[in-house]
Amino acid sequence: MGVYHAGSLAVQDRLGVRDLAAHVGRSIGEGIKPVAAAFLELQPLLVIGAADPATGRVWAAPLAGDPGFVRATGPRQISVAGGTSHAFGSGGGGTPASPLAAALATEGTPVGTIALDPRTRRRMRLNGLLRPTPRGFAIEADRVFANCPKYLQRRETYETLPDRKPGQPLTTTELSDSQARFLTAADTFFLASVHEGGADASHRGGNPGFVRVESPRELSWRDYQGNSMYLSLGNLAADPRAGLLFLDWTTGRALYLTGEARTEFTPERRVRFTLFEAVEIPAAVPLRWSAPEYSPANPERP
Repeated sequence: MGVYHAGSLAVQDRLGVRDLAAHVGRSIGEGIKPVAAAFLELQPLLVIGAADPATGRVWAAPLAGDPGFVRATGPRQISVAGGTSHAFGSGGGGTPASPLAAALATEGTPVGTIALDPRTRRRMRLNGLLRPTPRGFAIEADRVFANCPKYLQRRETYETLPDRKPGQPLTTTELSDSQARFLTAADTFFLASVHEGGADASHRGGNPGFVRVESPRELSWRDYQGNSMYLSLGNLAADPRAGLLFLDWTTGRALYLTGEARTEFTPERRVRFTLFEAVEIPAAVPLRWSAPEYSPANPERP
């Protein structure tokens, strides 16, 4: 398969950026360069997107650990070991597994990953096929690339709280008032999407209010101008299944959403997400970050 599938090409054509996308797409490779390997080993957080093999629902989930828990272990392979998130499964004490536990235990699962460093406003994406290992999993990469720092909020420092333990998950089919307030106050979320034979995880950011809760089962966000590749929107054009992950960068609270997303190609392009299921896990991530410095690229009006 080429750099872009039919869904992304259709979106590029609709927006008149096919030539620009072809140029930018040259940055997508299969190998992990030394600078990318060094970046990965410094990160305490990795976000993973995949489809649950039993239900087909798409989720995004966080993994956290001491720097080095994600490492390049080959020219096209990363290994993830020792993460302290619920993405792997039950956290003990009767706590149920996260929505991605089955996917991350299944040989050949297509996954998308994004490593995002708020300290430097850098991010790296790696997609491929998963292979479970005794301590976690490995991913054989078929796509590796970096993104620009647009819409990424700077958080200068973080600390790891080893005594922070995930709480009991709450599963619902509608957003509560508390969850709606959490979403509308967010400056960052992660978007998981899929296409035939592949998966992707990406970042969305903006000033608080850029995510709107339209109803207990629907939210939307403006699609800001990015790198013109339209990988995520292309996936959604071909397959509307999507997973969203919202994190509280102070308390570690995680809100996982799964449903379907569709793009409205209006002058103020918006993506509308219909919720099928929500899972909230208090204290899911043992990281506490400093207050954000909002990206200068964020539009003033969400």
